Amino acid sequence: MKKVVLAGGTGFVGQDFETRFEQLGYNVLIISRQSGHIAWQDRTAIIEALEGAEMLINLAGKSVNCRYTEENRRIIMDSRVETTQILGEAVLACTQPPELWINSSTATIYRHAEDRPMTEKDGEIGSGFSVEVAKAWEQAFFAFKLPSTRQIALRIAIVLGDGGVMKPLTNLVRFGLGGAQGAGSQQFSWIHIEDLFRMVMYVQEHPELEGVFNASSPHPVTNRELMSSLRKQLGVRIGLPSPRWMLEFGAVFIRTETELVLKSRWVIPDRMEKAGFTFHYAFLDEALSDIVKQSRE
Repeated sequence: MKKVVLAGGTGFVGQDFETRFEQLGYNVLIISRQSGHIAWQDRTAIIEALEGAEMLINLAGKSVNCRYTEENRRIIMDSRVETTQILGEAVLACTQPPELWINSSTATIYRHAEDRPMTEKDGEIGSGFSVEVAKAWEQAFFAFKLPSTRQIALRIAIVLGDGGVMKPLTNLVRFGLGGAQGAGSQQFSWIHIEDLFRMVMYVQEHPELEGVFNASSPHPVTNRELMSSLRKQLGVRIGLPSPRWMLEFGAVFIRTETELVLKSRWVIPDRMEKAGFTFHYAFLDEALSDIVKQSRE
């Protein structure tokens, strides 16, 4: 049986991927901190899981949806860098290592951009804590030179599906708060979870592809357009805006950071499109329509 290893596969994306891989006939092995899975401390079990696997997909990392306290900053960084190092050492120890290792990265690595889109070739790396995490994550990944394993880092935009970020966004709209957040002009780069999975399968099928790829729809929208589209899909006519001061005030109480909604992420999947990949959900309206339909069913 074909085998795939999902590291950190217990979150929204990991659970979705597990189901899709099993539907394709894969034996899915998960490395996580949850009981019943392969433990991060069990090096022997990790190596055994990786032996002969078609793919290793690393999704591990503490959620950034929290206040950036000193302790949370440390955990966010370590949960990405240390797990990547554990996996790299395990791959090197394999007799028959995975053919492909896909490591998560983030579209947040680019600077706040409202003037032009960021591609893999000419995108400008930003500054700040989130960017430093992304840089350290990719550095840890590409520090490994693996003669038998192809390496791809996916700089993933906001993933849309029946779960994840859609739940709080939907709640905002239903409670009448689905207007623009902050100025509303900040770019929102996104990808439908089905296209993210299709992208994974596409790079597996094309052995000439390696390195860094932006995992995002080719048609990002502004925050104002995002909320307008979501209101339309949910049949809500009015949405009150949330000015910056209100977001800053509320973020303290719900223990998160306003960067998650105020940073302008304008990211284009240039390399992926040039490689021939086509999106099922290239435009936001059709993506949201599909997701809202799924949630109602």
